[in-house]
Amino acid sequence: MAGFSYMSDLNMAASPSLDPTSLTYAIVVRCGPHQQSRALSAFQFTKEVLLQGHKVLSVFFYQQGVHTASGLRVVPQDELNLTVLWQQLSLDYDLDLGVCIAAALQAGITNQQEANRYELGSDSLASQFSLVGLGQLAAACAECDRLVSFGGD
Repeated sequence: MAGFSYMSDLNMAASPSLDPTSLTYAIVVRCGPHQQSRALSAFQFTKEVLLQGHKVLSVFFYQQGVHTASGLRVVPQDELNLTVLWQQLSLDYDLDLGVCIAAALQAGITNQQEANRYELGSDSLASQFSLVGLGQLAAACAECDRLVSFGGD
């Protein structure tokens, strides 16, 4: 369309040093690890985006997706451990794995600070994951070229 520019086009014009073929993504995972095919699709998509040289600003686990961040899950032998896969991807690419704090607390997933705050015996958040508010998702949405969401009904 004549006279129409996408936000990503405006960003590239303002920053000519950016690779015009590289995009920034924000990923939202709303499906739990028990939904193996959906949850695995989120992981595989994110990994492929990174392998192709794009940037992932953050991965935000929301709704049932917060269960992926539990350090207390026991995974059946015939299933992939998505928690471990995400942890390794985070280490490999310095990837932020944010977990909605409200949904996590409802699911009994806490970091040490929240466990102390609610006087719980211990925390249950897996390493590499961090509890964050929806503001982090909003900030990533404002900065990214593409927002991709997996799961939810």
